[in-house]
Amino acid sequence: MRADAGTTVPEGSERWMRDRSGALPPPGADHPQQPAPPASADASAGRGAFHDLTDRLLTVRACEGDDDAFAVLVRRHSSPLLALAHHLLGNRADAEDAVQDAFLAAWRQLPEFRHSASFGTWMYRIVTNRCLSTLRRRPRALPLDTVPEPAAHDPGSSPPRVAETDAATAALAAALGELNPEQRACWVLRELHGLHYEEIAHVTGTSEQTVRGRLFRARHALQEAMRPWR
Repeated sequence: MRADAGTTVPEGSERWMRDRSGALPPPGADHPQQPAPPASADASAGRGAFHDLTDRLLTVRACEGDDDAFAVLVRRHSSPLLALAHHLLGNRADAEDAVQDAFLAAWRQLPEFRHSASFGTWMYRIVTNRCLSTLRRRPRALPLDTVPEPAAHDPGSSPPRVAETDAATAALAAALGELNPEQRACWVLRELHGLHYEEIAHVTGTSEQTVRGRLFRARHALQEAMRPWR
């Protein structure tokens, strides 16, 4: 992993951007082709123009087999998708694997993309589905870093206050670990990523009513778990 232009990029996705000349099979293909010769300097210089294009235009280009256009989409959406996967899985390595797998799946499935939702929402759905599959195979207990880190401790805070904050964070992580994967996904998408109910329904492949029900149960469970910390 490394940061590039302020964006965190999964290792495999960064490789697409660093050496994209034939590194990806055509959209819809199941097997990679042999790498093509390195791109010319003129072609490399032209890649910068992609960054001014909308997601919709980039996906059209990517559907035509342009992996440079797809690389811009990867760079543009990697950071929020990594955050989503990390919030759901609580493990940085697993999150990186989920996002890399999701981008590979998206490349293969591009011919099926019909712009019924934005590319970002489509990617949220692919990443969420991969995370849910992982969570269903796991015990419910989650690591502490499933929840966002609390704000940096005030140097003037007393040790008991710092310990209380850390304990509350651990309690929230444990409470999230007790939610079923579907409730946890809805809570993370709404509370940590700010998606609207309609967007969450699209991402999770359910109805808005189902989303509202899962959110209600998740919030109620978390409120009960955190009652001693109020």
